[in-house]
Amino acid sequence: MVFTAQQIADFLKGEVVGNPDVQVSDFAKIEEGKAGTLTFLANPKYEEYIYTTQADIVLVNSDFTPSSEITATLIKVPNAYAALAQLLQLAEQAKGRKSGIEPMTQIAESAQLGDSVYVGSFTYISNNAVIGNNAQIYPQAFIGENVTIGENTILYPGVKIYAGCKIGSNCILHAGAVVGSDGFGFAPEGESYKKIPQLGNVIIEDNVEIGANTTIDCATMGSTVIRKGVKLDNLIQIAHNVEIGANTVMASQCGIAGSTKIGKNCMFGGQVGIGGHITIGDKTQIGAQSGIGNNTPGGQVLLGTPAQNARDCARSYAVVRNLPELQKTVTSLKKEIELLKSEATTK
Repeated sequence: MVFTAQQIADFLKGEVVGNPDVQVSDFAKIEEGKAGTLTFLANPKYEEYIYTTQADIVLVNSDFTPSSEITATLIKVPNAYAALAQLLQLAEQAKGRKSGIEPMTQIAESAQLGDSVYVGSFTYISNNAVIGNNAQIYPQAFIGENVTIGENTILYPGVKIYAGCKIGSNCILHAGAVVGSDGFGFAPEGESYKKIPQLGNVIIEDNVEIGANTTIDCATMGSTVIRKGVKLDNLIQIAHNVEIGANTVMASQCGIAGSTKIGKNCMFGGQVGIGGHITIGDKTQIGAQSGIGNNTPGGQVLLGTPAQNARDCARSYAVVRNLPELQKTVTSLKKEIELLKSEATTK
């Protein structure tokens, strides 16, 4: 579809600076922009490209002031990144949604499917499963007994939902995600380990997105809970009886050990490891590859292993980088002190 700058600005409630009639039909990164595309500038690190980009329209923040001439038409909005997300969502919706039951599916007679549900080939839907209106179940998905899936939720190919789990509305589970697998529960018995049955489930609230090949274990008893608005990247492990607070986001390869409670509005970088049976307070930010083994009050910015205040961690790293020189200095000072002691003894 083709849109003019003015049409886009009207949709975003933004201001056009330049030619309101210029047209675009695609998106591009600012450094790769070409005629007929729209791009955006949200990070000042990329400002240099706005002066050379061949894109016809650039979304910019309202307070952006160019330092030289720009050939592209600008659309000023309060938040360029959020505005781009709106446009991308609009483009996604224009693709339409699949509906209907494809051949080679297995759907139990007791399962309940809402209106306009799509079920892809080689999908298995078990007894008493309930699928909400407009849900999209792509090929090779497995939905266990008594599973509930809310309206408009999308399960991409190969998603597995174990028995008794509950998925809210407007959720997205990417390919290979597993919800409700057994928690890592074993009791020592002599020189071996005896499996502890995992009898709970997983509850995922509305507007949650789960990345590809992420696993969320069921609770030993009760529920593992992912609150509304949580966004989990690919390859994340959420252990049994964990609770993740609303609107928390985690980058790839994070691991959360059992029975830990994560607050709301937290931000975790990649490969963060969280120990078991602890609490992470609301609005905690944790840098990549950090490890946390103790309760953490909310509102902190943490880094390192074990994690500490980010500023203290940065100062520590600065010292570590200089350790070879510091060692030489200490060795030299030690020799000088020994020499002074020797001289003082001989006098």
